[in-house]
Formats: sequence, C-alpha cells, structure tokens
Amino acid sequence: MALTKVLITVKTYPTLSAKYDELVCTAGFREDGTWIRLYPVPFRKKSYNEQYKKYDWIEVDLVKNSSDFRPDSFRPKSIDSEIKVVGHIDTNNNWEERKKVCLGKIYYNLTELIAEAKDKNTCTSLAVFKPTEIIDFYAEPVERNWDKDKLAKLNQLNLFETTKEGKFEVVQKLPYKFKFHFKDNQGTESRMMIEDWETGQLYWNCLARHEGDEQKAIADVRKKYFDDFAKTKDLYFFLGTTAQFHNVAPNPFIIIGTFQPKIELQGKLF
Repeated sequence: MALTKVLITVKTYPTLSAKYDELVCTAGFREDGTWIRLYPVPFRKKSYNEQYKKYDWIEVDLVKNSSDFRPDSFRPKSIDSEIKVVGHIDTNNNWEERKKVCLGKIYYNLTELIAEAKDKNTCTSLAVFKPTEIIDFYAEPVERNWDKDKLAKLNQLNLFETTKEGKFEVVQKLPYKFKFHFKDNQGTESRMMIEDWETGQLYWNCLARHEGDEQKAIADVRKKYFDDFAKTKDLYFFLGTTAQFHNVAPNPFIIIGTFQPKIELQGKLF
C-alpha cells in the first residue's frame, strides 16, 4: 500500500497484548473521507516525534492486516515502521475543516448500521453516528487490575524492558467502564461503552485532583460528557467494532471517540 496519509480521530485506551505488550487502536480518515483502522500500534514506545495527537495528519507505510477480516483494518508494515506527523487540523470556525473530512457520511439509525456490519458485502466496522437523544452517562465498576497471568507472561518475555528510559511501565487499568445511554432516530435505546483514551485520562486527572476520591472523579467525567458534550455541543460518536465480537454480538459497536463542535443556529444569515 506504501505511504498512506491518515487524519487521526481515534485513539483508544491502551490494552495488553500477549505479543506486543501494550497496544492502542488508532483510526481515522484517508484524504478521500473513508475510514481506516491502524492496529497494532505500540504507541507509547514510539519516539516523541511519532506520538501523534488527535487530528494530526500522519504518513505511514501500511499493509492490509491479514489477521483481521474487516476491510478497513490495516497495520504498519512492521511494528517499527516510522509514523511521520505531517500536519494538523485545528478547531477554527467551529471545526469547519474537521467537519469536511469527518462528517461525509453520518448514520442516525443504529439498526441499519448494525445490519451493514453483519452484511458480508459491506462489513461496516467504523462509522460516524449521530444520537437523537442522550439519556445518561454513567460508570460501571470492573476488575481493577490487569490479568496477573498475562502480566507475568509478558514480564517473562521481557516485553516491558524496551525503552531508553528503562523498564516500561504498563498503563494503569481503568477500574470503571464509562457508558452512554442514548436513543437513535427511531427511538431505539442503547447503552454503549466509550473506550476513548481521553476518557480514561480524564478520569485519572480528576482522581488526582480529588486526592483519590473516585466518586468525585466519576462525577467530573460525567459533567464533561453529559453536562457539556451531550447538552451544549453538537455531539457525534465515532463507533467501531472489535474483530472478536463483530459477527456474534447483537450490537458489535462501541464508542471509540466523540466529535463535539458547538451547536450552530439554523437559519443564521450573517
């Protein structure tokens, strides 16, 4: 495929991999507005110049990910392939340039989107979705620590001892899943987890600010996503499936990012 230019719009919270230790799922748009997924990417082991931010344009040598049946899944040619940041799109004019790239195709009916995902001819696994109503945003407790057996195996393989700074420290596991409860344009209600890296990092920042008070941290995360994004912004979801559950889960999608420009008044003349 050679060098491909991608606008990064999604970086999920890191997970553990038996082969590559810690991985981030990255997704975004090609210059023609079509989706593309980049996986695996050992993001935190990349050099500073390669640690792209959201809405950076990057160039990277990609090949189809042969272990992933989803048509928009690619991977760097090698785990050490250089990722070059070549530009950035800012938020000027209420995200005008970002909208041009990201909002080419929007789904409003979740049932139709799921049907496209299950259809072998389309196999849609990445999408922009516009919820009709946000009912709630909340946290559910989960296992607080990474699997001990997996951590032990990775330590035995010395996969964590690869950085110039010394021993690689795996990212903290989030003790909660954050979820949106929403309706689509047919009134169908769904509850969907969000795995955006920014959501997890916001929780840790709030937890530090509240000196370890988890409920206050959760309240601050909810304030951001529900009181701000859901109530005062023009909120869209970036949705993605996982290869494991794409063909078996009734709803294979999770929220992998948000897109939230300000609400524009309709009929504005000047």
